Amino acid sequence: MRIFQALRSFVLVLGVMASVATPVLAQQQVAARSQRPDLQDRIKDMVTIGGIRPNQLVGYGLVVGLNGTGDGSVPVTNQTLQSLVARFGINVDAAGINPKNAAAVMVTAELPAFAKPGQRLDVTVSAFGKATSLRGGSLLMTQLVGADNETYAMAQGNLAVGGLGITGADGSKVSVNIPTVGRIPGGGTVERMVPNSFDTAPALMLNLMQPDFTNSNRIAAAINRQMGNGTAQAIDSMTVKVNAPKDADKRVAFMSQIEEIKVGQSLPPARVIVNSRTGTIVISEGVRVTPAAVSHGSLTVRVKENLNVSQPNAGVNVQENTAIGNNANAGGQPPGGQTVVTRDSQIGVDQQPARTFLFAPDVPLSSIVDAVNAVGASPSDLVAILEALRQAGALHAELVII
Repeated sequence: MRIFQALRSFVLVLGVMASVATPVLAQQQVAARSQRPDLQDRIKDMVTIGGIRPNQLVGYGLVVGLNGTGDGSVPVTNQTLQSLVARFGINVDAAGINPKNAAAVMVTAELPAFAKPGQRLDVTVSAFGKATSLRGGSLLMTQLVGADNETYAMAQGNLAVGGLGITGADGSKVSVNIPTVGRIPGGGTVERMVPNSFDTAPALMLNLMQPDFTNSNRIAAAINRQMGNGTAQAIDSMTVKVNAPKDADKRVAFMSQIEEIKVGQSLPPARVIVNSRTGTIVISEGVRVTPAAVSHGSLTVRVKENLNVSQPNAGVNVQENTAIGNNANAGGQPPGGQTVVTRDSQIGVDQQPARTFLFAPDVPLSSIVDAVNAVGASPSDLVAILEALRQAGALHAELVII
């Protein structure tokens, strides 16, 4: 009991997690949350504008100037070099090229919304051939295309590689981070603008990052209070429709005001997120447990196999200076007996005493998790306990295992 009380006090002092003990307390917390301005979020932090999004770009290029860490004799790299030098009037045989100082790469970038021609982009360069490092390399001019296969940007420049890879003559390797991926800050230049409907759509759609009917309704109500009745309408748990001015300059100022409106978000659904591989557990507010008793123990079985060699009548004949056990007779066996191998199996079973946990009504799950961890339960044990509580109906939350 002392463990539960100490851990519960520690969690409450830090304010990391809280539990709703009674419906009256829950209503008081929600009301206090909506009245406290420091617990309100701006609309710009809760929504995205429909149709206003970045676009992904990709391209195929060539990195040169490597210190012997390139692809070497790779057909795709050879063909790329042959095509490249042919543009300058030089004819070479692709089969005779061994580009140790060059590497074929994929170049990726993200084109922001409203990006105009001439603006700079950061690009990421990744090797996909036999190159072991891109350190010290330079990317040659590369076209970056979108999903419609149209060119929207060009990329070129010197790579900044944070990784390091070293290979010894005996095949030993040392690698720090990832030396086959680099970035070129400002290495891309926008060549074409992506059109959007921000200044032409009759209404703007605000899409919530986390769908919630309460938050959708609150956002619409807050906009109507600030900008006038009929300005916003909650369509569903995801979208709020906003009637914006027709003029582009007025629309920008209008959206600027809406973004700064603060809204108190509703409490999220009660969820327990468990990463079974790392043992990470995230508990949302409002998770509680009804009375339940859990008994959990572990059983360990160990099997040890030993091999014993038995060679009867083995000895040394002093006169002949030979091993009797090694003198085979006509039948292929030693004259003193037959060598046999016997198995010695040892089986042990260790069963830890089962620990029983008794959960009182409305105990915060955070205290339960800390108490189970305090007695040395492994992450897999904790996942098993949470799953059993969920199946028994004692865990009042959605259990998500990733």
